[in-house]
Amino acid sequence: MEPRDRPPGRPLGPPGRRAGQRAAPDSPGADRTRPLDEQPAGENGSTPNGSTPSGPTPNGSTPNGSAPPRNDPNSPPRRSRARAARDGLTRTAGVVGAAGARAGRGARRAGGAGVRRVRRATHAQGMGESGLAKLIELNAFHAGGDAAMAIGLAGTLFFAVPSGEARGRVALYLLITMAPFVVVAPLIGPFLDRFRRGRRWAIGSTMAVRAFFCWVMAGGVATGALWLYPLVFGCLIASKAHNVTRAAAVPRLLPDGVALVTANSRISLAGSIGAGVVGAAAGGLAYFGSQWPLRFAFVVFAAGTVAAILLPTRVDSAEGEEDVRIADIGRRLRGISPSIGMALRANVAFRVLSGFLLMFMAFLLREVPLPGWSATVQVAAVVGAAGAGNLVGTALGALARARRPELVVSVLLGVTAVVAALAATFYGLVTVAVLAFAAGFAQQAGKLSLDALIQHEVPEAVRTSVFARSETLIQLAWVVGGGIGIVLPLIPQLGLGLCAAGLAAGLVVVLRTPRGSASAPSTTTRTAQSPQSAQTPPGPRTPTGAADR
Repeated sequence: MEPRDRPPGRPLGPPGRRAGQRAAPDSPGADRTRPLDEQPAGENGSTPNGSTPSGPTPNGSTPNGSAPPRNDPNSPPRRSRARAARDGLTRTAGVVGAAGARAGRGARRAGGAGVRRVRRATHAQGMGESGLAKLIELNAFHAGGDAAMAIGLAGTLFFAVPSGEARGRVALYLLITMAPFVVVAPLIGPFLDRFRRGRRWAIGSTMAVRAFFCWVMAGGVATGALWLYPLVFGCLIASKAHNVTRAAAVPRLLPDGVALVTANSRISLAGSIGAGVVGAAAGGLAYFGSQWPLRFAFVVFAAGTVAAILLPTRVDSAEGEEDVRIADIGRRLRGISPSIGMALRANVAFRVLSGFLLMFMAFLLREVPLPGWSATVQVAAVVGAAGAGNLVGTALGALARARRPELVVSVLLGVTAVVAALAATFYGLVTVAVLAFAAGFAQQAGKLSLDALIQHEVPEAVRTSVFARSETLIQLAWVVGGGIGIVLPLIPQLGLGLCAAGLAAGLVVVLRTPRGSASAPSTTTRTAQSPQSAQTPPGPRTPTGAADR
């Protein structure tokens, strides 16, 4: 080809190629100076060397279905596409990260606001300055750890085994742990009275013992070995010792203008909140195994040990107290007011109902669940309703300030009996949940009423022993109710009807209790005064002491 015949724009000379040109193979008929995609096609659309042309077809795709070649002016460079994808991913990650950061900041602000509100409530009315707020917050660790421990044990005793075997394990638990407990519990109060100058360390020791036992139980809870039961028994004793020691510490931290029943309500409310929050977390951990709630309980009790040691030093003070001989306690207990006996009988009825409902409904809903929901959801609904009633009863603890707390427990007995009768007649998940709520409310409000009566009418010298004996009696009532719930046939109308009849009989017994008050003998008493009132002149006796939750 002559230079003048060369197509315009075609380079002349060596086979150097422009952008977009590739060297053609050494084959006959191949033009070394033309791009490969412009070579004349052979048969079946192939190039002279037998390869498939790489240029796009009229519809925009290559003959072999692959992507257009790099030198297609309509196709962006591959490096540009990769950079665009990378930039898009970076922008998406940035948006997601910013949204997550905003959500995290919002959660932290909400959590911080909730903590600040709780602290304002516990530090109000001078309770922060006196140190009572620390004792209130400590009870959240106490109740929360007990809740986590109970959830860890429930997985082994109840949910992880068949229904028939579960009833045997729960009965064995009541026999080995709860029965000895009611024998030992009355001795805790007098024993701790000898160590009242070291109450901070006594409270911390009860936390530390339970932390150690929970850690040990976590290693064998999956097998359900019998050696777990003595450890549970030790945890129950430590829990009761904590309650008694805390009750003796409250008067030392009570600020001016705050009644003991108010302090008791705040302590109980903190315990309910702690049990709810920690129990919910422990319930989530139970999904991974029964040992994890127990390990979580170890962490909670360990933190509670530190919080107990950091209580104000006034907790250890014994100023204004005098020793009382244990031999005199029985004689002085016979002089308490009959109204306390009436309130105690009502609380026994409430605890029998609570233990019965927990055991009976747990096995009934597991073996014969109501239609529409799973057995686990139904058990959780009943237990949650009882917990909600307990929390509402604590929040309305001002009812215990009534002039006649015995009237409160009588009304609660009557209302609960009516609700039980309705649940037996119209058996369903809603009526059972309402009964559980009423039982939880009556149990807590009745306990606060009993505490108010003991604080106002029992001499200080025997008040701790009265608290210990009342707690032992109502704990035994809970065991009796739970035992009845285990052995009773799983017939809902029979069980709930028995509840209604028992509550009605309890109401009759309470109403027939003689009224009036018995004066306590004028013997040497132990007066525990708060630091603010330690130097006040003699006057009308102000009730002191603190109630168990």
